[in-house]
Amino acid sequence: MSREIILVTGACGQIGTALIPLLRELYGRDYVIASDLKASGEVGKLFENLDATDGAALSAIISKYGVTQIYHLAAVLSAKAEADPVWAWNLNMTSLLNILEAGRIHNLDKVFIPSSIAVFGETAPDFNTPQKTFLDPATIYGVSKVAGEKLSYYYHRKYNLDVRSLRYPGIVSYQSLPGGGTTDFAVDMYLKAVSQQNYICYLKEDTRLPMMYIKDALRASLELMEASEEKIKIRSSYNLAGFSLTPKELCDSINLYFPEFSCDFQPDFRQVIAESWPKSIDDAQARADWNWKPEFDLHSMTEDMVKYLS
Repeated sequence: MSREIILVTGACGQIGTALIPLLRELYGRDYVIASDLKASGEVGKLFENLDATDGAALSAIISKYGVTQIYHLAAVLSAKAEADPVWAWNLNMTSLLNILEAGRIHNLDKVFIPSSIAVFGETAPDFNTPQKTFLDPATIYGVSKVAGEKLSYYYHRKYNLDVRSLRYPGIVSYQSLPGGGTTDFAVDMYLKAVSQQNYICYLKEDTRLPMMYIKDALRASLELMEASEEKIKIRSSYNLAGFSLTPKELCDSINLYFPEFSCDFQPDFRQVIAESWPKSIDDAQARADWNWKPEFDLHSMTEDMVKYLS
């Protein structure tokens, strides 16, 4: 049986920064290639400068290393995308099409294409949003993720490409700085607390959002990719849930470790984005198909975040 050789695009972003060391631990340091516009953080020596919108450059890297799997993490996130929607759409969609075409042309074993709770809009149920519901996103990021889900389904059905996807909630991590997402307030809050600074939050204190600790997000991604093909019933993107929180609840959890820490709440344009998203997610399909189950709740996440950031 041939060994898997994995390419990660957007490797220096929030998820990639945490995923690269884990993949190398599992598959071997010489079998995981990190790529991004430029190197940053702990990407190691096996790194390729790659603009994922350049299909020829992507194809050359695949051929050079004999890549068999891709984790496509390059994207412009929700809040940042709203500042320049045309640029964000072109980057997100061109890179996605390049990945899917590369998967087809090079006959890759598997491709991971992340989606997001941003695919949901005002007509989706606020609580326990189901796997199948109408998708009417309020942001260009969400629109691109809906298009990505449809393309993933199309490439699987037409070309039998083994595309797998998760609708990530807001992800909280200690490995990297925030990258322009609406849920970045959570990471910001922890960083301010351990630096003995107070925090001004750009959302209302009672804004409830689905969130997930990075360790659960990574484990879910790997479990999905390692599941046998017959278990994968959803070829658009699986709902994924950890827990839900409000900025005030997060502040209260942090206060257990930093009693002097405080938050002020001054909502900006990101409040409208947050209000367009569900408050909780039903991930029963993922639990049934490949036995997904989160391990962290709000307070165990805070305990772990404080340990690593301190």
